[in-house]
Amino acid sequence: MAQTREYEVDFCTLGMFIIDDIYPSPSEADQTPRLNVIGGAGTYSAIGARVLSPPPLSSRVGWIVDCGTDFPDSIRTEIAKWDTGVLMRQRDGLTTKGWNGYGANEHRAFKYLTPKLRLTHLDPSPELLSAKSFHLICSASRSIELVEGVLERRGSALGQGLPRPLFIWEPVPDLCVPSELNNTIEALKYIDVISPNHAELASLFAADANAADGHVDKAVVEECSKRLLEGITRSDGNNAPAHKLAVVVRSGRDGCYVRTSGNAIWFPAFHTDSSKVIDPTGGGNGFLGGLAVGLVRSGGDVYTAALWGNVAASLAIEQVGVPVLGPGAADGKETWNGVVAEERLREMEARCHFS
Repeated sequence: MAQTREYEVDFCTLGMFIIDDIYPSPSEADQTPRLNVIGGAGTYSAIGARVLSPPPLSSRVGWIVDCGTDFPDSIRTEIAKWDTGVLMRQRDGLTTKGWNGYGANEHRAFKYLTPKLRLTHLDPSPELLSAKSFHLICSASRSIELVEGVLERRGSALGQGLPRPLFIWEPVPDLCVPSELNNTIEALKYIDVISPNHAELASLFAADANAADGHVDKAVVEECSKRLLEGITRSDGNNAPAHKLAVVVRSGRDGCYVRTSGNAIWFPAFHTDSSKVIDPTGGGNGFLGGLAVGLVRSGGDVYTAALWGNVAASLAIEQVGVPVLGPGAADGKETWNGVVAEERLREMEARCHFS
């Protein structure tokens, strides 16, 4: 059996890298499309972890980029600036590319323009395989396959000495339906955090979490989260799960709701001014990247980690495309969108009375 090998990797996402073409809503004054924009759920997840990981921690953020024959040099240069533990792979054929069209009420239509290259448990390198946390974006059945596959490969390639990593599961929206509820509950036995948004969570129970005033119906979110945790308890023969499971519900401008078997808390979004939100694309994925590294660095405290997620999300939605790495603040700290992420995190913690 292979000897255990130690790598300094805090996070790895199994979400895809995509190059986006973005077409604005008809109501926008500027109808100029944005072409060749860095995107993809995996990318936003990685950048959510990265904004809270200044060097040398930046190298502990792991993700995978499949570069086609058409991969722009400008994007390659931008990714290199981030100084992450990225695995860049040259592939035959075209880079995965998507079309994004916006309509009223921030509705986004999406379609692939080129064949997608979905990641599996076979894709991470040994370094990425050793990560302390993994972000999964998939169906319930595939989440089980990925967890089992990662753990099997991890044991075979790296030995049995590494602790079990944390698995953060983001369900795909199309499968957050009542017919998938039992499969979802089964998948909860394998993961540590499930994080749908408020609409996806409610849809699992054939409910509606959108309030009449445009905000989230918090009572519906709380009840559905409770039922989800009760479901896994019943499925395990009226015993609590062997691991501590958390339900983290991403709720847009209403922040997020975190529920475990022991506690439940609503946390506000960082931005209280809607004019600060330029493009919500990737906010949820960025939240989960921040949450994942927050979990690792707080010793598994999901409530603290949720604040990290809120800060990461706030930086993801302030512009079209990913946050912009700046030249640095006066004290030498790096900036994203012109702010120091750690200072924003301290502000978030103070607002929520975290020490």
